[in-house]
Amino acid sequence: MREQLWHWQGLNANGERLHGTIWGNHRPAVLIALQQQRITVITLKRRSINASQWRTQHSCMVISQLATLLQAGLTLSDSLTLLAQQHPSAQWRALLSSLSERLAQGVSLSEGLQQWPQAFPPLYLAMIRTGEITGKLEQCCLELVRQQKAQLLLAVKVKKALRYPMIILSLAALVVMAMTGFVLPEFTAIYRTFNTPLPTLTLAVMAMAAFVEQWFFIILLLPIIPLVLSTALKNHPPWQRTRQKIVLSLPVMGKLARGQKLSQIFTVLALTQRAGIAFLQGLETVEMTLVCPWWREIISTLYQDIAHGSAIWQAMEKSQVFTPLCLQLVRTGEASGALDEMLDNLARHHDENTQNLAENLTSLLEPMLLIVTGLIIGTLVVAMYLPIFHLGDAISGMG
Repeated sequence: MREQLWHWQGLNANGERLHGTIWGNHRPAVLIALQQQRITVITLKRRSINASQWRTQHSCMVISQLATLLQAGLTLSDSLTLLAQQHPSAQWRALLSSLSERLAQGVSLSEGLQQWPQAFPPLYLAMIRTGEITGKLEQCCLELVRQQKAQLLLAVKVKKALRYPMIILSLAALVVMAMTGFVLPEFTAIYRTFNTPLPTLTLAVMAMAAFVEQWFFIILLLPIIPLVLSTALKNHPPWQRTRQKIVLSLPVMGKLARGQKLSQIFTVLALTQRAGIAFLQGLETVEMTLVCPWWREIISTLYQDIAHGSAIWQAMEKSQVFTPLCLQLVRTGEASGALDEMLDNLARHHDENTQNLAENLTSLLEPMLLIVTGLIIGTLVVAMYLPIFHLGDAISGMG
């Protein structure tokens, strides 16, 4: 049963009136948990859960604050308790209190986070587990925060870059609808009074406009159908593989997607290498951070090839996913014994390249946008004025 959020009011052992929030599967379980804390419950009400509180920026902020407290010398349990007391969200206060209690029972932080997949995705669990293994929890938390902030910044840049083309295309669509629905029919009506056939281009545009008018609602649904199917099949592994291949094949978006994933992969590998963890174990950690089955299979195949004796760079080359720079630096790192430095360089390189590409996305799309809108508007203008060019011949014929 999925855990629910409860708000309680009660008295402690000293008779003081207290209140708070707690997670629990059902009312009896919550009452038992509060009794174990020596709280006499007066009221207990279930509260609604705000799903937006589980967004990446909120989880990232909690991990960032946790890393800061750990760097200040506080213990993990004390850090979680302090965060639980200070967090403005009731459901986060209850979550952090629950984590602190589980730590007191001997459960590790990564195991405790597994209970909250809606707030902490696999990448969080893998990075926290890496920090626990290496004894560098605060460093892994900071690296996780850096990676997540970079990903959020990338998403903002891409949305900002795509906003301008979407506005231009929407305006172009409105112009097309106005010209084909109102202006062009008036021109053709005037032209037909002279009993002269319309030019072929004008007839083709009019036929297209009539087709769009007849099937307007069905055409309107066509772009929505892929979105609905994509949402419905979001967690379906075969579709996840297909979608990833489609995204990677796109000219600009493919580079963005590949760069973001490679940055994530090399960041985790660099962390595990600096901590002295074997490369194969580092690959296992990388696989746990990846959600997409296609990327997980790539890393799994890489693991198998290296385990059977292949050099790391050769296994990467065989996968046909890693860039030539990746192969060159990894090969150099293997030969020189500075693999951790090369992996760190690759992580920073792909992160910087991806951010720069996102910033320049608008300038990359503008030429294509101008060509498309120019062809559409130009064709309509020619189709509209072409009858006028022949109007003199029609009038001369009547004379």
